[in-house]
Order: sequence, then C-alpha cells, then structure tokens
Amino acid sequence: MQEAGGPDPHRSGFAIRRWTLPGLTPFRAFCLVAGVVTAHTLPSLPPAWASICGILLSVILLFRTRRGVAPVWFLLGFSWALLRASGALEAQLPNELHGRDFDVVGTVIDLPQAGPDSTRFSFNIETAELDGARLPLRGNVRLNWYDSAPVLAPCSRWTLRLRLRPPRGLVNPGGNDGERSSAQRAWVAAGYVRDSPGNASMGEQTGICVDGWRQSIAQAIQGALGPDSARSLLRALAVGDQQAISQADWQVLRATGTGHLISISGLHVGLFAAFGALLARLFWKLFPRMTLRLPGPLIEAPVAMACALGYGLLAGMGIPTVRTLVMIGVGLMARYSRRSTSVAQALALAAMAVVLWDPLATLSAGFWLSFMGVAILLATTSSTRMERPAWREMPRMQLVLSMAMLPLTVWFFGQASLIGPLANLIAVPWISLVIVPLNVSGSLFVAWLPAVGLPLLRLADTLLAGFWPIMQWMSELPSAQRYFAASPTWAFALAIAGIGWSLMPFGLRTRALGLFLVLPLVLPSREHLGEGEFEAWMLDVGQGLSVVVRTPEQYWLYDAGPRYASGFDVGDAVVVPSLHALGVGALERIVISHGDSDHSGGAMAVHLAFSDAPIESGEPERLIMAAGACQAGQAWSSGGVSMRTLHAAGAGQGKSNDRSCVIAVTGYHGSLLLTGDATDRVEPAIASLATDLPRPLVLQVPHHGSKTASSGGFLDTLAPQLALVSSGYRNQFGHPAEVVRNRYAERSIDLLNTAESGYLHVRFVSAGLEIERGRELESAWWRRP
Repeated sequence: MQEAGGPDPHRSGFAIRRWTLPGLTPFRAFCLVAGVVTAHTLPSLPPAWASICGILLSVILLFRTRRGVAPVWFLLGFSWALLRASGALEAQLPNELHGRDFDVVGTVIDLPQAGPDSTRFSFNIETAELDGARLPLRGNVRLNWYDSAPVLAPCSRWTLRLRLRPPRGLVNPGGNDGERSSAQRAWVAAGYVRDSPGNASMGEQTGICVDGWRQSIAQAIQGALGPDSARSLLRALAVGDQQAISQADWQVLRATGTGHLISISGLHVGLFAAFGALLARLFWKLFPRMTLRLPGPLIEAPVAMACALGYGLLAGMGIPTVRTLVMIGVGLMARYSRRSTSVAQALALAAMAVVLWDPLATLSAGFWLSFMGVAILLATTSSTRMERPAWREMPRMQLVLSMAMLPLTVWFFGQASLIGPLANLIAVPWISLVIVPLNVSGSLFVAWLPAVGLPLLRLADTLLAGFWPIMQWMSELPSAQRYFAASPTWAFALAIAGIGWSLMPFGLRTRALGLFLVLPLVLPSREHLGEGEFEAWMLDVGQGLSVVVRTPEQYWLYDAGPRYASGFDVGDAVVVPSLHALGVGALERIVISHGDSDHSGGAMAVHLAFSDAPIESGEPERLIMAAGACQAGQAWSSGGVSMRTLHAAGAGQGKSNDRSCVIAVTGYHGSLLLTGDATDRVEPAIASLATDLPRPLVLQVPHHGSKTASSGGFLDTLAPQLALVSSGYRNQFGHPAEVVRNRYAERSIDLLNTAESGYLHVRFVSAGLEIERGRELESAWWRRP
C-alpha cells in the first residue's frame, strides 16, 4: 500500500525513470549481429565521431528504455563494427610508405613455419623507426625470412630491419579476399626481413608463452614419430598447427568435407569439457563428504571449464573454440546462480560476446560455419521427439546438417562435398572420440614424460594411418567434390531462406518447396554469348599474367600466373579458384606463352585441376609437365570465335621473352591480342601479321609494360582501342614504365592496369566493347585505394 502524502508513480504527468540492465535474448543477439553485418556492406566508412555517437546513443537507450529494443541493438552492432573497422584501417601501413625499410622491435607470435627457402612467421611490432624517426606503427605483420633464417621461437623478442608493404590483396572472381582477411585479423602490413647487422634476438618475452608450449608439443610429435606417419595431421589435431599438412591431404579433407575436424572444432572442446566434468564427478564420488558443503554439479563445472580452456589455448583460440568456451561459461554461471539456461540462450550469448569483443570476426567463414552449425542442430532437434539410439539419430542429423550448411560452404568456398555426409558419419566418432583423446593425452606427456606420451602418440598415429586410406578412397569417388560458380548476393539470401523454410515443422511436401530456392545459388545463370561473341578476364595475379577466354561453347586459358620462392602458388591460390568461380567445368586448351616463372609458375596447379586440357607453349622444354610446342599459323575455332597463333619463334631461336607464343583471339565484334613477354625485337613481325584483326582491337601490353616493348611503331601499326597490362602493385621493376605509359597516352589508347583495377573483364559483344574492373565491382570498406 502506498504511504499517505507520497507521490503516485502511476499518476498522470509523473513517471519514475530507472536505469535497467537490458535483457539478453536470442532475438536481440540476432539484431546485434544483423547490425554488424550491415556495416560490412558499406563501400566506405563514415567519420569515427559518427560511430562513437551511435554507440553512445544506443548504450543510453538500452539502459533507459524498454521500447524499440531491437533497433537499438541493431544500432549498437552497426556503430561498433564501423568504429572497429575505422581503427583497423588506420592501423595499417599507409600506401606512401610501401616498400620502405623499417627498423622495428617486436615479438614472434604464433608458430613459425620453416620451409626449404624461407621461414614464414607472424610478428607483433612494438616500436618502429623509419630513417631514425619514430613512427606510430604497431600491430601484427606477416613476414618471410629468406635464405639462412635463424631458428625463430614463439614469444622471442627481436630487433629487425623489415621491408614492408600495406596489406593489399589480389581481387579476382571468387578468389580469396586478402584485404578482407587482413582487416579481420588486424594485420597492419606484410613484408620480409632484410639482411642487416642489426637483426638480433633480444631474448624471450617475460611471462607465460602459450605459443612456446604449443611449439614444443608440435616439435615433440614430429621428433617422436617416423617420416611415414600422419604426424602433420596429429600436430593439427593437438595444437592447431596446420602448416605441415600437404596439399594432397588438404584435398582429401576438402573432398570429404571433414576439414572441420582437423581444424579443432567446438565439438572437440566440448568433449574435453565433458571429460573434465567426468573426472570431477569421479573425484567427489570418492569423497562424498565434499558435497555437504558444495553440490556435486558446482564442483564439476569449474573443472570442465578448466579442461576446455586448456585445450582451447592449446588449439590457438579460434572462433569455434571461443564460441564453445563462452557457451560452457554461460552454463557455469547458470549453475552457480541456480538458474536454468537453454542451449539457444547460451549460443545467443556466445554470439553477442564474440561480436562485442571483435565485430570484425563476422568477416570470417569460421564465425558463420561455427554458429550456424549449432543453430541448425538446435532447429532440427525437438525436445518432444521420442528418444532414439544415437546410432539411429546420427545419420539423420548428419544429412540434415550437410544439406543446411550447403549455402554457406558454396558461398564461402565455391565448393561442396557430396560424399561429406557419409564421410563425416564415419570420421566424426573415429577422430573425435578415439584419435583426439589419444593424441592430446600423448602430446601433453611426450615432451616431459616420453615413456607415457610416446606409446599414446604411436597408437594414435597407427589408428589414424589405418583410417586415412578410407578417406582417400572416398575423396577419389566420382563427383565426391563439386565446384560451383560464383553467385550474386540475392541468390545466397534466397538459398538461406529456402533452407530455413525446409527446416520448418511443416509437412514433407511443403518443406520440400524450400529446396527450389537453393537452385539459383548452385546453378547460377551465365550471361549468354551469341555466335561470334566472346569475353576475356585478365586475372589479378600480381607480377605475372593469366587470361581466361570464353567463347559461346568453350574456355581457353593463356598463362597461369607465377609461383614464388616462398612457396605461394598463384595458380593454386588464384587461377584455379577463379576458373571454378567463373563456372569453368573444362578447359579446351592451355597456352603457356613461355617458360618464365611469372607466366608458367602456376601451370602445374592448373594442369592438376584440368588434367584433360592439352598444353602448348613457346618453351615447352622449360615446363615441368608434358606440353606441345606452339606452331605459327595453327588455329582453333568455336562458336564463331577463333584462337590463332600469330608468332612462335621455335626452339633455340631468340631469347626467352621473344619465344613467347603470341595468340590472336578474333570474333565478329572485335579481337584480343595476347603477346606474353614479346619485346620490340619481334614486335614488327607480330604487327605485320595482325593488321587484319577485326576492330575494336584490345592489346595485352607486352612484357608487363617494360621499356623493351610497346615500341611506337608497334602501337602505330596496330592502333589498339584499349590496352590491358598485368603487373604487381608498385612492383620492383617499375612496370609499366613511365615512358611506356606516355606512348599509350600520346596515342589516346586507354591503359588499364590490374595492379590498380583488380581483374579486368572485357566483353566483345554486338552491343559493343564492355569493360568491368574488379575493384569497382567488389568495392568494400576494407578495399585499399
């Protein structure tokens, strides 16, 4: 009862405003994540002060009102993501400092990878100087130490001289977006260690070094097991060290859809939490008097959390690991507070925790695959369903999960495993319940108690080595792995809606209709080409060359990009994924202009992916696979489009660049001249054979725009309407040279450069010459100018 004379809080014109803690529900978590995702769709960022104002406003509204809560959570996620994005870009090395030498002090982080030609490692810069002046450059960088690199230990501090460049990436159809990845992982630069007397170790970093612990275990596994063992997979399962896994093994994992097991999934962390709870239960049952002061579940919870956290640190704390740890933490707090919580609530709180800690995590595939996988399992598991044995329920759940995750795997990776449901049905229990416990137990003991750890590791190795041939056999089955062409965003959204519809608790026929919405994603339509029309993509491969030509009926490839001494293969990382993204099921012909590595380095990767395509080259003897020699005058035609060899010097005639196989692609509406690295010594001969090419003529700039090519006479004779040059951003050769750029400008020939525009797409169609630039089509806030 209200006291007499006191104010009535319900009386009109009077209200008591209180600060209240906002409730955390799955729907509000969805609104927060939706705000973060919306921020990532912006092509550019607003000023930081606008983001700060949005954060302050949303926080005030969350604590002061209960109305319109969903839009407020959306605003918080949107503003917070924009602010963190601004900070990530501001921390990166400016473009004007590209290629400069810096003297830095910092710490080796993560696990270095020592290769035959270089050591790749991550380094956290603490202080940086340029020409003796201190710079505000801080953060993580990716480095290579070539030639005789010393042994680099995690957590060791070094003073180094580094040549750095901004984290600028290659932009290609369906390719890995290096700039997005750099922003998401907070990389501020990339580069390599310069030879300098000042390069020296400063000793170990003080404090606990988890990465050092991980490296010692990885080295112990490598030293304990023989060369014919599955030690690389065991290292990945134990400490998240995936660097030693071969490309052949990765192909098996991709084809069978089991890569998530090797990547240390949340399932493994959850199993270790369950193991910790079991140990604690056995302990208090041995000493039951303990439960008189503290209930048994409250004894089990912190032990489970400690085991999960220990394995999470051992695994490298990826997003699936963090998600599982947060969910376990939510359950721990619920037990101590005597409150019940659902798995859905724990998942929502985990998502909120991850995006509030790092909103840029939503740029990674791991975030979506991790959270969506658990959400789909929740949506398809009913508490009212009659209990079934696990061996009966697991096949259904694996099939549903594989189907529901199809849009995500196609969207992020452009591929899916058709054998995945069956492979996971076998691999999940065997690896998660047998291999992982043995491997981790042996790993913890092998470095300090080999007599116990070594037998466990050898047993895990034997069991994995015996199981691996089954996975290899499954990966080689026909259609085990399917590649999909890149699709527009609306097709992905439609597929997600279709999967959601198919999982609804309706009748079977009604739910099946949702699968039709997935078709635009897995069967995207291609732009039609009429008779005599063709299109070409000059891929962004850095300092190299690779051009894809599509006719109404076929695909041809000219050059395959470079392969670097560090082991980075552009053919495998860029050319092959781009071909799949463009919907290339088969190549009619592969032409490698000549043997220089910037043109032929990726040829083996392309050959392995499209083994039926014949290969020709101006220097077949320099290739590492069988190839025929280009023959001048040879031609192929398809759909009214011809591909004709104009120039081929032949063996022993001229220098390597001048032996480039020069190809003219001609259709009803124009022509494309592909010149490789031909120089001005052979340009007159090429020009004399190209005078009758249909107009408009598009020219691939010879030799990346070197001073020794693109002579004035050559350009005057050809008179191209457009010139395309493939070169690396601010490359060491200065391509295209200023004198060459001036020659094109003097003749009013438009010059487009992949270093500035990303991939270049040119269509020779009846409507005229159509041109697209990759960086304009793939615009995003993380895209560097």
